[in-house]
Amino acid sequence: MTSFNRVLQVEWSGILLAILVGIVALAIAAPSFLTEFNLFVLLRSFCVALLVAYAQMVTLGVGQMNLAIGSLGGLVAITVGGLMDALGVPVVLAVPAAIAVGGLAGFINGWLTVRTGINGFIVTLATGSAFAGINLGITRSIPFYNLPAEFVSFGTGRIGILPLLLIVPLIVTGLLALFFSRVPTGGHMLAVGGNANAAQLSGISLPRTIIEAHTLSGLLAAVAAVLAVAQLGSAQPTIGSNWLIISFAAPIIGGASLSGGHISIIGTLLAVVLIALIENGMVLVKVDPYWVQFILGALILGAVGINRLRAIRTGGD
Repeated sequence: MTSFNRVLQVEWSGILLAILVGIVALAIAAPSFLTEFNLFVLLRSFCVALLVAYAQMVTLGVGQMNLAIGSLGGLVAITVGGLMDALGVPVVLAVPAAIAVGGLAGFINGWLTVRTGINGFIVTLATGSAFAGINLGITRSIPFYNLPAEFVSFGTGRIGILPLLLIVPLIVTGLLALFFSRVPTGGHMLAVGGNANAAQLSGISLPRTIIEAHTLSGLLAAVAAVLAVAQLGSAQPTIGSNWLIISFAAPIIGGASLSGGHISIIGTLLAVVLIALIENGMVLVKVDPYWVQFILGALILGAVGINRLRAIRTGGD
């Protein structure tokens, strides 16, 4: 009983409970929910969304926001597709090169933020527009289709209900957990997000930490974009266009503080599972998909309200 109470006190316990209730409800309401193919589709949609959520979570942790995640992802998508299709670059070279482009774009976001002193919200809003312009200017909205068979097979392959794509987000989750718990840079990011002045007084470089956070965010968004291209089997210029809402929804629902200083990797992961479950369930019960946006908005507002109440109670204590 004591262990059960401890579980209930964890900030993501409510999300876990909602997932379990949702699974039971969908299993009853839609028998096709538990079929092997549907579970594969559910897990496959989870892979890209989790990396997108992590990309935003990193910037939230340092007290910043990244509104360029979607357009940055689109730029990386057409980069990896263009390298393999138009230039014939091998997968082993095209993928790292495209991810490097994402890291560079993230670095630019961070560098502009610290050099101009303008809020990252505005900076990434501007760079997001620039990235989208480059994307459409290069492709003329025409996708790259002729991708290597081994690359596409990785995006569509599976072992039972487990997509091969799942390997990447699971590895990234473990690395992020180590990064924020063991690597000084990860601790510096949370320290800057929690109290920038105190962090600076303790010897932490604010400009460097902010740039590092945006660079890491760009790298994570780039990995998400590469997986999205493999998943679709083509490099669509529109990849990333619907990422912004999920990028904020999952970390915030998972317990991240909008003011910075606190994130939850497990909470974010579970929030992505919950969102994927909602989207999948609404398709199975034939509910208008536009209601998904409404539900996500409501969940974000609810999560922000809960976080605010938690902060007030903590301050009062």
